[in-house]
Amino acid sequence: MNLSRLLFSFVRRHMRSYLLAALMLAAVAALTVMIPREVGHIVDALVARKLGGEALLWELAKLLGMGLAIYFLRVGWRLQLFSTSYQLGVELRTRLYRQLSRQGPGFFQQQRTGDLMARATNDIDSVEMAAGEAMLAGFDGMLTLVLVLAMMTLGVDWKLALAALLPFPLMALGFARISEHIHQSWGRALTSFGQLNDHVQETLTGVRTLRALGLEARNDAELSRLAAEASDHSFEAQRWEAAFEPVVGATLVSATVITLAVGGYLVWHGQLSIGALTSFSMYLVQLIWPMFAAGWVLSLLQRGSAAWQRLQPVLDAEPSVPDLGEAAQLSPGLLAFDQLTFHYPGDAQPALRQLDIRLPVGHTLGVVGPTGSGKSTLLKLLMRQYPLQQGAIRWNGGDVADYTLATLRGSISWVPQEAFLFSASVAENIALARPEAGQEDIERVARLAAVHDDILRLPLGYATPVGEKGVALSGGQRQRLAIARALLADAPLLLLDDALSAVDTQTESQILQHLRAARQGRSVIIVSHRLSAVADAHHIVVLQNGHISEQGSHDALLAQNGWYASQWRYQQLEASLDEI
Repeated sequence: MNLSRLLFSFVRRHMRSYLLAALMLAAVAALTVMIPREVGHIVDALVARKLGGEALLWELAKLLGMGLAIYFLRVGWRLQLFSTSYQLGVELRTRLYRQLSRQGPGFFQQQRTGDLMARATNDIDSVEMAAGEAMLAGFDGMLTLVLVLAMMTLGVDWKLALAALLPFPLMALGFARISEHIHQSWGRALTSFGQLNDHVQETLTGVRTLRALGLEARNDAELSRLAAEASDHSFEAQRWEAAFEPVVGATLVSATVITLAVGGYLVWHGQLSIGALTSFSMYLVQLIWPMFAAGWVLSLLQRGSAAWQRLQPVLDAEPSVPDLGEAAQLSPGLLAFDQLTFHYPGDAQPALRQLDIRLPVGHTLGVVGPTGSGKSTLLKLLMRQYPLQQGAIRWNGGDVADYTLATLRGSISWVPQEAFLFSASVAENIALARPEAGQEDIERVARLAAVHDDILRLPLGYATPVGEKGVALSGGQRQRLAIARALLADAPLLLLDDALSAVDTQTESQILQHLRAARQGRSVIIVSHRLSAVADAHHIVVLQNGHISEQGSHDALLAQNGWYASQWRYQQLEASLDEI
């Protein structure tokens, strides 16, 4: 769908509002073209000494009334048209948000956050202006042009009108060339703004790292370069937009010269009255707006077209994980990974190879292994963040792809290693999945996550704002808040993806002890580098290079004297040294 089809579809859905605005615009245009004709009659009457006294005052009052009517009608159509066109921005932003919320990690690995934000703001604003100001200026300019030309040709003198319009074809050629440059310039300007926005977003997110590494000067230089580039491209677009005015001015001056020459000749030979020439000159001045409107419309449409070319690929992108499931209810049951094999796009080696794992209801599965062995990948496939390639994941006998994504993910509580907190209070972050939860329930899960005492030490307790991404809290506090949030959701499957990496061993032991009591009837998968976190799991699998190298209970793995046993002895020795 191109921009014109998008605008046509929007106008058709809001036809009543656009028709009402068009009627008011038509009234404005009709009154506008009547004023020069009335002025011409008044001039001729004054020259002939046929108008004076009360009659003159009445004619002037009529002109004043027309002016006031034009004023109020202009206010009316602006309110009507712009209030409608802003709905397009609302619709596009809502559609973009829904589209982004449906995408998986694979999509965002190919996109930049700052650039997506620029598309949601700057680009949609450009499309919105095409639906509002461009539609307004186009209709108003075209209607005024038709009425003015009709009055010039039919109401004054058609020969004089044809002569005065001779420069206009050259203006049309100039507009066509300028509009082509405007489209290209705005495309570069919007792209460079997206790059600048992305750099600012990354800078603010990683400001602590930049300061720690002393990279402020280099980062400032890069920001200055991107800002200058965005400014240059915007200036280039504005410069080409400004080129409309000289073309309009040259056309108007040429038409005025022709009008005075030909009109003077006709007046001299008695073929045209002075009042008629006055009216024609005023109509010629009224052509300024249609000419400027044409340039303004072309500029807005080219800008909107460039923005739409950036927006449309994102809006039309297929979800990285198709949501084709129909089952809306998921009953807890056996979770099975059958011959699961997965490659990340572009990677030659598989991240997982022929995994077979079973997790009965109410049991705990521990997943351990070296860094990069595929532990987190297993959880991502379970949550369908990536589409399955080979093998299957079945829950309660049904393939996970048979469930809607909302149903599947609503049945899982996931705690990632990098816990994300929203810029809200502690209580609001814990109650994210259950906003209706009471204070008693919030405090209960906070105690289970061993974070209740930490919260009470905060300035406002549970009402303390945590700042953007939980910046006011430590890494361990953020992880424990995320665990409390997952426990409050009370989903049948709990996933802990190295969610205890930022807490000390004593706190970890306390949390695990609480979880043993809290997870009754709930299946749990614990991914961890610390083997102590999975020691009491019913079954433990060791992943190495994407395949299972060892599996069994904690005692059985120690007896195998493999990677697990070696790592266990190392970590126990490390813990004992820390206690010294």
